[in-house]
Amino acid sequence: MKISFYCLLLFLPFLASCQQEVSGDLPISEFDQKLLKNGILIDVRTPEEFKNGYIKNAKNINWFDADFADKFREVDKDQTIYLYCKVGGRSGQAQKKLQDMEYKKVVNLTGGYDAYKREAIKNPDPK
Repeated sequence: MKISFYCLLLFLPFLASCQQEVSGDLPISEFDQKLLKNGILIDVRTPEEFKNGYIKNAKNINWFDADFADKFREVDKDQTIYLYCKVGGRSGQAQKKLQDMEYKKVVNLTGGYDAYKREAIKNPDPK
């Protein structure tokens, strides 16, 4: 019994360290606002595109701005960053840029805002 207990105590930190290592791609249709409890949502489209509609709680940082990278200087490199654009191209490029800047948890929301709008039309109950 004692051995099982000690094995469990040794194993728990390993389990905790394996949880929530986030990176890669996530279909935007699977994005949930609850994920922002430990992350931020960035819309990398132009301000004009952003004004025409965006996902709740998104911050707009235009991929085309010369100071795009500088706008992330105050973001904790261990925080999860969820990125989206119109269809996924710019957010994929932004993801690569941020990973090159040593951000550890960068998620590209594939399909982009267009897919998000299509899903919202099919399923009007927000997540």
